[in-house]
Amino acid sequence: MSEMLEDKSSLKVRDRRVHMANERTFLAWIRTCIGIMAFGFVVEKFALFVKQMSLILGKADIENTLPPSHGYSAIAGIFLVGLGTVMALLAFVRYKKVERQIDEDTFQPSSVLAILLTTSVFAAGIFLVVYLINST
Repeated sequence: MSEMLEDKSSLKVRDRRVHMANERTFLAWIRTCIGIMAFGFVVEKFALFVKQMSLILGKADIENTLPPSHGYSAIAGIFLVGLGTVMALLAFVRYKKVERQIDEDTFQPSSVLAILLTTSVFAAGIFLVVYLINST
């Protein structure tokens, strides 16, 4: 009888550890999403910064710098902020799905979220490289 109680308590401890690992993974995804959104914000504001610096350095006149144009950097920035938002939602959905699978002892690994993030960031990186090459 005591062996049965020990098995149940060790099973509960193991389940807690697995649930905490799932939560740490979710929080890592959330940190990644916040980083992507912050980077998108920086990219979106980059064009304004460049125009202000050219004005300060006297390489542009006031009529050409105001109001700031929303070119490719704005599109890329908005895309990255949106990507971070969508990834946060998908991370939560994955967290809840894995939580349910842990409780039912039917866990199946899935890499859909990782593939989506990797391809999206890769595409954004290629876009930014092409943009920077063309802007110089």
